[in-house]
Amino acid sequence: MFALCAAALVATSSFALTSAEHKAEKHRIEADYKAAKAACKSMKGNAKDVCEKEAKGHEKVALAELEYKQDASEGKRYKLAKTKADADYEIAKERCDDQAGNPKDVCKKDAKAAHVKAVEAAKVAEARNEAGKSPAAKAADVAEARKDAAAHTREADYKAAAERCDALSGDAKSACVDDAKRKFGQ
Repeated sequence: MFALCAAALVATSSFALTSAEHKAEKHRIEADYKAAKAACKSMKGNAKDVCEKEAKGHEKVALAELEYKQDASEGKRYKLAKTKADADYEIAKERCDDQAGNPKDVCKKDAKAAHVKAVEAAKVAEARNEAGKSPAAKAADVAEARKDAAAHTREADYKAAAERCDALSGDAKSACVDDAKRKFGQ
């Protein structure tokens, strides 16, 4: 039993980065970001803005991945998942700026709904992987996290559906809103 534990400790410690490797990886991430941002300079308008958001998002995700490699804790796993969701959301919002009026509003609501889904999924995963709790307590936490995630996701999906209804008028709009309320339990 002791030999198995020792072998597991050696195996996990071999995956951790040394200080020099960590520093080199961080410099590589910074260089990649600078190169990606420089590639955006030749672009114009919203395409340039999207390119810059993508470069910044990739940098943030890479730094969060580096932190997770350094310390593979549940907190770092959640932070990585949230960072990915936030980066995707910022990029999606920026892409919406190419549109105008209701399509732009719908695009932003859809982006927000996708963000909420990703963040809530990360919260459920964090509850599922939480260590040091009894199985019954963990199951209760996971059930509560799923319940909250479902409620937040339904609300975000409803807001996106309701925004689509704004393009309509009269009875069609009323029917659309009623359908969205029924579909998303609002």
